[in-house]
Amino acid sequence: MKNIRSIKNFWAMNFLLGLLIIAVGFTSCSDDDDSNGSAPITISKVFLEDADSSVPDREVSFARLGQLIRIEGSGFSGLRKVYINGYSTYFNPVLVSDNSMILRISSETPTTDADAELRNTIRFVKDAAETTYDFEIRAAAPSITSISNTLPAEGEYIMLSGSGLTEIERIVFPGGVVVTSDITSDEDGEFCIVKMPVGVSEEGGSIMVEGSNGGAYSPAYFNFKKGVILDFDGNGTQGHWGAATNAGMITPDDLLSAAIGEGSVSKGNYVPHRPARIDTIYAAKNRNTEVWTAGNGVDNWRGQLTPYIPASTAVDKVGFQFDIYVPDAWSGTGFLKLCLINNFNGGEWTGATYNYVPWIVDGKVVPFQTTGWTTVTIPFSKFYKFSDGTFTFEDVLAERENASYANFGMYFENSNIVLSNVTGNSGDSETELVSSKTTIRVYTDNWRVVSLEKPTYSDFED
Repeated sequence: MKNIRSIKNFWAMNFLLGLLIIAVGFTSCSDDDDSNGSAPITISKVFLEDADSSVPDREVSFARLGQLIRIEGSGFSGLRKVYINGYSTYFNPVLVSDNSMILRISSETPTTDADAELRNTIRFVKDAAETTYDFEIRAAAPSITSISNTLPAEGEYIMLSGSGLTEIERIVFPGGVVVTSDITSDEDGEFCIVKMPVGVSEEGGSIMVEGSNGGAYSPAYFNFKKGVILDFDGNGTQGHWGAATNAGMITPDDLLSAAIGEGSVSKGNYVPHRPARIDTIYAAKNRNTEVWTAGNGVDNWRGQLTPYIPASTAVDKVGFQFDIYVPDAWSGTGFLKLCLINNFNGGEWTGATYNYVPWIVDGKVVPFQTTGWTTVTIPFSKFYKFSDGTFTFEDVLAERENASYANFGMYFENSNIVLSNVTGNSGDSETELVSSKTTIRVYTDNWRVVSLEKPTYSDFED
């Protein structure tokens, strides 16, 4: 993988160097500019410039918002304006010669909502000449940013959320399972809904979708059962100790198994982070309850995970996933602390831990509630120790292997929250959310480590 990246970087650098040389060539032609801008403009070809592609300079019949294109023709000297779908588009005069120019299609360019007469056109304007070229302009490439449940049962419906997901006609699941029917697509392209088919690979991977706006891949975290570190049903081992003196220690006796949730229903045992024997979680208190894996001598992340997720993987490309069910509105108090190792007294906002506060969104309190079980994904780059710097999965593994107690766990904590600890904005440091006693019900299940790598979908067959 390292060699592949090095080769790609080599070609990317050469590609950019080539553009620089072209720019120098453009500049050298400036003395020949048509001073009155009256020479006719002609367009012969349009090329997509993509340093990451196996064909970095490709002749195309369409391009997407945000893409860099090179236009060949004649009479570009003296060019004043370029309008794409009627939208005035910036271009750098340095990258314009009489017979070629380079520009990027603005993300603000209208597509389906452009005036019908201007849609799929590029207009070139000089002082005394202009031309309009018919060229298809597509919306930005579709993307999948989240999946409602990445470990669904066969027959359960899942929602793929993102952008540009219009008129999805084909979905390919890990293992090559293809679905072409019973797919519901949002008119605005923000999601599509499909039923989990039979036969999806338990080694998991990405979901690929294809629709009217092109295709996209999800991160490679769907149905990755090989990554489960604890599901409270035999995969992984729960650890517990000192329950006689620590009422917050969740033991196997506290686990529940009654089916709960709508749409995505619980499967087997799961964890109540406020067990039935605890009526109320009081305010201004950390480590109210805790639940752990077995840790030393039992957990073996390196042996279990590195055959699928290389230790060299960057921490923003590998993460911790779990399924959560919150039947009532959760707001204003309480959070889950994810502990990479067993070395925290509670209340920390530093170190190999991460505090999950789902009811704070963009600095605002927004009640959090789920109708069924929903998947949460936390990249390891969100864990405070690995959030500032260049770290890999190897650093995560080493942190656990060097720990005195290598249990992975979760606390339910209920202390005051300084808003800047959640948002990362220093301007929020004076805002404190005061905790209050709560009877909130929060359940989790299927703790797992997953790859967040996402294959690149190409509009072209290279």
